[in-house]
Amino acid sequence: MMEERANLMHMMKLSIKVLLQSALSLGRSLDADHAPLQQFFVVMEHCLKHGLKVKKSFIGQNKSFFGPLELVEKLCPEASDIATSVRNLPELKTAVGRGRAWLYLALMQKKLADYLKVLIDNKHLLSEFYEPEALMMEEEGMVLVGLLVGLNVLDANLCLKGEDLDSQVGVIDFSLYLKDMQDLDGGKEHERITDVLDQKNYVEELNRHLSCTVGDLQTKIDGLEKTNSKLQEELSAATDRIFSLQEEQQQLREQNELIRERSEKSVEITKQDTKVELETYKQTRQGLDKMYSDVWKQLKEEKKVHLELEKELELQIGMKTEMEIAMKLLEKDTHEKQDTLVALRQQLEEVKAINLQMFHKVQDTESSLQQKDEVIASFEEKISQIMSSMKQMEERLQHSERARQGAEERGRQLQRELGGRSGVLQEQLSQLQGQCSSLEKELKSEKEQRQALQRELQCEKDTSSLLRAELQQVDGLKRELRALQDEKAELQKVCDEQEQALQEMGLHLSQSKLKMEDIKEVNKALKGHTWLKDDEATHCKQCEKEFSISRRKHHCRNCGHIFCNTCSSSELALPSYPRPVRVCDSCHSLLLQRCSSTGS
Repeated sequence: MMEERANLMHMMKLSIKVLLQSALSLGRSLDADHAPLQQFFVVMEHCLKHGLKVKKSFIGQNKSFFGPLELVEKLCPEASDIATSVRNLPELKTAVGRGRAWLYLALMQKKLADYLKVLIDNKHLLSEFYEPEALMMEEEGMVLVGLLVGLNVLDANLCLKGEDLDSQVGVIDFSLYLKDMQDLDGGKEHERITDVLDQKNYVEELNRHLSCTVGDLQTKIDGLEKTNSKLQEELSAATDRIFSLQEEQQQLREQNELIRERSEKSVEITKQDTKVELETYKQTRQGLDKMYSDVWKQLKEEKKVHLELEKELELQIGMKTEMEIAMKLLEKDTHEKQDTLVALRQQLEEVKAINLQMFHKVQDTESSLQQKDEVIASFEEKISQIMSSMKQMEERLQHSERARQGAEERGRQLQRELGGRSGVLQEQLSQLQGQCSSLEKELKSEKEQRQALQRELQCEKDTSSLLRAELQQVDGLKRELRALQDEKAELQKVCDEQEQALQEMGLHLSQSKLKMEDIKEVNKALKGHTWLKDDEATHCKQCEKEFSISRRKHHCRNCGHIFCNTCSSSELALPSYPRPVRVCDSCHSLLLQRCSSTGS
């Protein structure tokens, strides 16, 4: 950290010196295209990033120096205009671009040194963003502020509109600070050698930074591989979930069809039973009226019993009206069930469409993952090429060092022996200059490769953001499926409630039948027959099948026992009833035999 701070301070001194010299030649007014000014901003950005705490995110590590610059707005109200103008620029999308725009505006206001001095005076606030050994936290920060004071003599005319500050690559161009060897005198050879050594140190520092960036790229690629594997696992789980949901949909369709068929059958059966009960009720009412008139003539003492029977008849009429209302309610329930079935069908069709969309999206994500695998393979190849080129650069630097050391020894020997061999030394120095120029070309090529790698990394970030959006869409589809499942459960509850309502209606009907059977028992008592109650019979007397909501109870008007509909479907005219009434099969056959025997 100490060496980095020293190197950055040297670079800052050189950049400010070159910038002031070039500004004096141009009349102290500078534009954005001025190369020394651009390099000054690059060096300033490196100084602000030194010792900056890393913020880890899903994509990777992120270093942004715009965070500490935002503190200036709180500490110095004059900087609020700069902060608001930077936030209002629509073309800036990253924190790095906003930090660069902030530096541009502060330099144009000639208050860059003042703002940084305010920050350095409040180091307790900077500790949140910087490490303890960072340049802004040490004494070099005050030295940096003193160097920036000299820039207040410049007039910078910088236009932020149209500038792509987000994607600019902050690489220091050392060619501006390398000194020309041919302009020096012969008596300053030792100073030239020290300058070459300084330049070599700068080249080594640049190579070290490049190796660090390569390591960061490798870690980012490993993180991307891990995220890709996680995404593949999530996609496989999502496909399995889709298949399971499709099977559940098929089962729901079958269950809905079964429920619909059962409800239709139960409604038809209840309609038939209610019709039969109404007919029997009418017939029994007519017979009871005649019986009551006969009994009134024969037995005057039983007036009280007749009054009670009339009250019971009024209750039966009320029960009849209640039964009619119940029938209407049942019809309404059937219509509502049909509407709910139609709505369920529509929802199932919508779920089909959603599943098809999810299937297409899964296919698209698989194709994008294959493309990402190919891009990662190309990245690995490029990284291997960069490593090989770095090794070649190191070998060339070692060779140049050896050549330089040999040149130094030869120069010393020649200085001791012969003072007139300065021409030979100049030729050797020209060779060294040629080697330095070749190194500069190689550094430029490395710079271009690094820019290409950064562009490819930006593309990878965009693809990862697209994958995140697709994952969010998959989560939204999962939520919709859960909502559909909840709706299905609610509909199931509604169906259960409707079945319970049907059972309750059946209980009401059975109670009304019980009251009817009580009246019939009175009639049978008058006739001398036994009339069974509904509670006493749980199975049909003939076929011995258990009674239920669909299999209703029916009394035989002759023997008084309880049968099902199939065992008591025949009708005959009895002496106590003016019209044909329901009788069981055995009574029907017996009565027919009697009729045939009496007729013969």
